[in-house]
Amino acid sequence: MKRFSKKVNSLLIKIKKQVIYFFKHNVLFACFVFSSLINGCLLRFLTVKNFTNLSPIFADLAFVLLVGSLGYFFKPKNRFRYYIVWSIILTLVCLINSVYYTNYISFTSFSLLATSLQIFGVSDALQTIMELKDFCYIWAPLMLIFVHFKLKRRGYYSKLKVNEKSYVSVLKVVAAGFVFLAIFVSTLTGTDISRLYKQWNREYVVMKFGIYVYQGNDLIASIKPQISPLFGYDKAAREFRDYYEENSNEKKSNEYTDVLKGKNLIVIHAESIQNYLLTTSINGKEITPNIKRLADEGMYFSNFYAQESVGTSSDTEFTFSTSLLPASSGTVFVSYYDRYYPSIQKQIKKDDYYVFSMHANKGNYWNREAMHKNLGYDNFYYYDKDYKLDDMIGLGLSDKSFFKQSSKIIKDVSDKHSKFYGLMIMLTNHTPFDGLKDSTDLDLTYKFNKKDEATGEENEVVNNYLKDTTLGNYFTTAHYADEAIGEFIDELDSNGVLDNTVIVIYGDHDAKIKRGEYDYYYNYNPLTDSKREIDDPEYKEFTKYDYELNRKVPFIIWSKDEKVKEKINKEITSVTGMYDAFPILSNMVGFDNSKYALGHDVFSTDEHYVIFPNGSWVTDKMYYDNQNGEAIMLDAESSIDKDYINKYTDLAEKEIAVSNDIIVHDLIKKTNESKKIIKGDK
Repeated sequence: MKRFSKKVNSLLIKIKKQVIYFFKHNVLFACFVFSSLINGCLLRFLTVKNFTNLSPIFADLAFVLLVGSLGYFFKPKNRFRYYIVWSIILTLVCLINSVYYTNYISFTSFSLLATSLQIFGVSDALQTIMELKDFCYIWAPLMLIFVHFKLKRRGYYSKLKVNEKSYVSVLKVVAAGFVFLAIFVSTLTGTDISRLYKQWNREYVVMKFGIYVYQGNDLIASIKPQISPLFGYDKAAREFRDYYEENSNEKKSNEYTDVLKGKNLIVIHAESIQNYLLTTSINGKEITPNIKRLADEGMYFSNFYAQESVGTSSDTEFTFSTSLLPASSGTVFVSYYDRYYPSIQKQIKKDDYYVFSMHANKGNYWNREAMHKNLGYDNFYYYDKDYKLDDMIGLGLSDKSFFKQSSKIIKDVSDKHSKFYGLMIMLTNHTPFDGLKDSTDLDLTYKFNKKDEATGEENEVVNNYLKDTTLGNYFTTAHYADEAIGEFIDELDSNGVLDNTVIVIYGDHDAKIKRGEYDYYYNYNPLTDSKREIDDPEYKEFTKYDYELNRKVPFIIWSKDEKVKEKINKEITSVTGMYDAFPILSNMVGFDNSKYALGHDVFSTDEHYVIFPNGSWVTDKMYYDNQNGEAIMLDAESSIDKDYINKYTDLAEKEIAVSNDIIVHDLIKKTNESKKIIKGDK
């Protein structure tokens, strides 16, 4: 036993000496591995609060070891260049994902590079979305630079030579990398691998696979537009057929069938307008009185959710028009614009409607010029091609000028065509909401009377409150956008267009404002001119789920026609999503629904649910966060069991998969089953 103990001790001492020797002669490599690993852990700690799970640590370590091993193929004096390049790349991966997660509660994708031109349009927003913590990752390359120059002064590199020992080092590092990789792989389940492949549950992937494996896999997923059509088509086509055989979405008559038959439709894409604005007032002044009036007089879906992904506004346009979900990787408008999609625009044109779209920005923004043509629009009016740029606010022509000029074009369209469908894409209420920050139209101060303890007199105190905050700026631009809509409705009424026209309004997505801004808004203490502390008895917690459910947007159908108004004047509280708009409107207006619509006419089904692109879902009873496997009950009287959660989680996975397969593989056009139907669609 003593002999065995001595051998073990001798072996451990030998290993210790070899480890010390290795790191002594591989200082730069060790710094690269150490700093990259720490940054990966730091990112998970600051985002998903996941820092005790060893699985992503092993994954990150295996990745940086294998990447670092390639540095030994360079001469010692050139290795610094290799490691500093990789250190900068991995630091940027952490920094960018930190910023993105803070603002969107998700991780970014390489597919965003394909839409990088869109980012330049909102570059001013960077100052509002970045926080000090996002810069904590830059220590890694800075440390590497510091170590490099210190080693250089000591003549460290001149003592190292490229010889057989270097290649031995490579083998040792590669072997270590594969050992940690094997340990990591042994922890995976079939579900883990499936989620890595599908990529839509990004938070889960990062928590399980680490940020570097996630981003590497995302790079592969992001080139799917070029390579995916070549692989997996048969499997995708089979699953596509099976899904629609089990889930037919045939049109059913109900009390609202054809209630808008023969009416013109003007659809207003209300930039960043959220539901709660309709019931919010600042110093006694309503933020959106005009939109609220339309909601009160028309059909108002008060539990309506956008379903956008990285493509934000363009994703909403796509989902509204096609009743499909956004792509799991990339954006349809940029990466998959050349596929065939049944759409509202194509279907309503069968009933002799003239179909057009309007936007106060450039035609190539989100590749709209190409995509709008594919969706079936007859004409796209945009920016300096069709508008006089007389009043610029934020990203482009102001909403008021846009609507004023558009009303004249619409009048001309109305005179030339018996029926028309028009989309109006608003712009002023776009992040960073600073185009009107100096406007005094909406008073963002907090006024109250405070008693002077010395004199006993009461004096009015005026605090800035929301001034110079993102939320305050948002309220101001939203109020302006609402005024623009009100003026537009009046203009249409005055020129006679409104007599036979239905107005449809939807918020394209939430304002992407951080939860902390709402926490301040709901917990403002005027006496201290600051946010209440958590231990304050009057503190109102604005939870993660409050934030998620607060992201609802309005969906309104309104008509001036008193007979129509009498039939549709109702608040719809059932949970509804953007992909339900197509089936709802097709029933009310009387055009054909798409057989491939994932949404439903809320009036023809008792089952109401909305699937989000990240796999989360909401029903009338529950909101389920698929990223964390957590839920919140919306109906306290309902009893929810595991089968209920599994049912909608499985349904979410199927809908996301089939929608993505349709997009990537162009299935509606290519499958034999859909070819027979497409003849009637064109």
